[in-house]
Amino acid sequence: MEPHLALVRMLADGRFHSGEAIAEHLGVTRAAVWKALRRAADRFGLEVESVRGRGYRLPVPLELLDREAILGAMSDAGRNAVSRVEIHDRIDSTNAYLMREAALGMPSGVACLAERQTAGRGRRGRVWVSPFGVNLYLSLLWRFPLAPAALGGISLAVGAVLADLLHAEGVADLTLKWPNDLLWRRRKLAGLLLEVSGESQGPSHLVVGLGINLRMQTGQGDEIEQPWASLEEALQGRPCPRNRLAGKVLDVLAGALDLYGREGLEPFAELWRRFDGLHGEPVRLMLGERVVCGTHAGIADDGSLILETGGGRMRFQAGEVSLRAMGS
Repeated sequence: MEPHLALVRMLADGRFHSGEAIAEHLGVTRAAVWKALRRAADRFGLEVESVRGRGYRLPVPLELLDREAILGAMSDAGRNAVSRVEIHDRIDSTNAYLMREAALGMPSGVACLAERQTAGRGRRGRVWVSPFGVNLYLSLLWRFPLAPAALGGISLAVGAVLADLLHAEGVADLTLKWPNDLLWRRRKLAGLLLEVSGESQGPSHLVVGLGINLRMQTGQGDEIEQPWASLEEALQGRPCPRNRLAGKVLDVLAGALDLYGREGLEPFAELWRRFDGLHGEPVRLMLGERVVCGTHAGIADDGSLILETGGGRMRFQAGEVSLRAMGS
C-alpha cells in the first residue's frame, strides 16, 4: 500500500494521532510526517486538522470501502450473481474500466467501486464530481444474450429499483426524472450512466454506473452545474453506512438486470411511475438545438417519454433528450 493511502486509512477514524504514532506507522522519521500529511491531503483532496499536543486528524471521519463488509450486506442470491467485487483507491472511471475489461473478456457480474474517480462521467459527456471517500461510485458489468436494441428500457428499470431501495432506507420526497436521475426535493441525489456494446443481433454487454452523493460537503460539490443533495441531508443525519449501502445496491442491481434479461421492462414500469416526479407538469425537452415544450404524460411500455404538445402526443427515446421543468 502506498504511504499516502496508508496515512489516510490511519486517519479515517477521525481520532487524533500523534506525530510519533504516524511516523512509526509509516516507517518514516518524525520530521517527514508533516510533509507526508500535506502530500496526502493534496493527493486525496482532504483537510487534515492539527492541534498542538494532540496530533492530527480528519475533521470528518471516513468509512472507507471494505470488500468483506460489502459482501456481508448482500443476500445469498446477490453474492451468487456478483462474480467479483473490485475496490480501487483511485481510478479514472469505474464505467470506463469495466467497458475496457469487458472488451477483453471480463465475465458477467463483476462490480467495480472506487474511493475516488479522476475522470468520472455522467450522461451526455458531463463530468461526475468524485471527491475521495465520501460518496458511492459503483459500476456493474452484465452480459446478455440479447441485442443492444433490446436493452433500451433498462435504464428505467435500474432507476426504479434504486429509488425503491433508497425509499426503503428512509428517504422521503424522492423522485425520478426521466430517464434515470434520482432527485430529492428537485435536487440531484444520484445519477446513472449505462453503456452497452455488442453484436447487432446479440450477445451484448452492459455496464451500469451509479453515483450517489452520500456525505459530500458544499465545497466538494462546487463544480456541479445543477442543484444537488446528499443522502445524509435527505436522511436528516440518520446513519446510512457506506459499505452496507453498496452491498444493498449491488443486490438490487443484480436482481433487476437478471429479471430484465428474462422479462424486459414490464415488471418495472409501474414502480418507475410511482416515483415519476414530473408527471402532469409542463416541461421542455432539448434535442440538440431543438426545444420541444409540452406536458409530461408519463412513459410508454417501451420506456419512452410521452409528451402532450400543441401538435399532439409525441414520444421520445432515452438518450436523445434532456428534461427540465419549466422555469428551471
